[in-house]
Amino acid sequence: MQGLRLDRFLARRVPDISRTRLKQIISDGDVSLAKSSHPPATIDDPSYRVKYQDQIFFTLPVIRESEPEPQDIPLEVTYEDDQLIVINKPAGMVVHPAPGNPDGTLVNALLYHCGDSLSGIGGVKRPGIVHRIDKETSGLMIAAKTDLAHQKLAKQFARHSMERAYQAVVWGVPNPASGVIDEKIGRDSRNRLKMAVVPAESRRGRDAVTHYKVLRRLEPKRQTFDKGSALKGLPPSLSLVECRLETGRTHQVRVHMSHIRHPLVGDPFYGRVASLRSKNFTARAQQAITEFKRQALHAFLLGFKHPVTGAHLTFEADPPNDMKRLILALEDK
Repeated sequence: MQGLRLDRFLARRVPDISRTRLKQIISDGDVSLAKSSHPPATIDDPSYRVKYQDQIFFTLPVIRESEPEPQDIPLEVTYEDDQLIVINKPAGMVVHPAPGNPDGTLVNALLYHCGDSLSGIGGVKRPGIVHRIDKETSGLMIAAKTDLAHQKLAKQFARHSMERAYQAVVWGVPNPASGVIDEKIGRDSRNRLKMAVVPAESRRGRDAVTHYKVLRRLEPKRQTFDKGSALKGLPPSLSLVECRLETGRTHQVRVHMSHIRHPLVGDPFYGRVASLRSKNFTARAQQAITEFKRQALHAFLLGFKHPVTGAHLTFEADPPNDMKRLILALEDK
């Protein structure tokens, strides 16, 4: 079986587990690969070609089936018909139940809002969910209300034909003002809770492409600027950036922008050091940055083909009030 894709190889060796589930297990970082005398290392690429004398280890996650309960949680509905629903998710809302977040999620709210039409779609843990965004990221998401809609929308997502764009407040001003970040993303080998850019030749990680564009510079009036106090090569300024995704990797915008030395304001994982840059800002700007307790990221645009009618639908949502207040403070307005 040498030369087989990793997911196909495991599917043959463990026939009781579907290939789809095995691909997810691999992508989640639950498979390790050892070569020759080297110790096992995580591999999260299902397309890796198995080689002679590869030693493969994987852990099957424990399944805890727990039917989520409908909960009367207010939703901001951008669009809805009998096939799908588009939600403007608030920051702080988890998309689906998970350990530590058993309820109060978008799934619980959808089950209440849509009733039985969501039953069974995507499995008991994620009924109707086609894609997701981080808990502390706000913005547009789509959920399916029928099996047919779910299957067709999932194909669009897998083929990267959905149009998705974010607005982010980042440290510094990217130069050039627009560009493409084409860097693989995989689990951070030092911290499994984080993602990181990995070398193109690495077995770890998956292709990830982000198109960014500076919308405007955010440079609040500064107090006396001591050049020696700024981080080398990182002037104390910020910018509002648009990021359009070709792919949908975990933390993609956050990882890619941090990789080019422009992490997001408020990002607890990838932007902590950047907060030192605000020491020369006005008091109002410093306070706004200090009080902004999440990554400054909003999914403002979502476009896709309707799974039944074939019509192309595009939706936009303004940034939430906390992000608007941050931008106004940084513009000194």
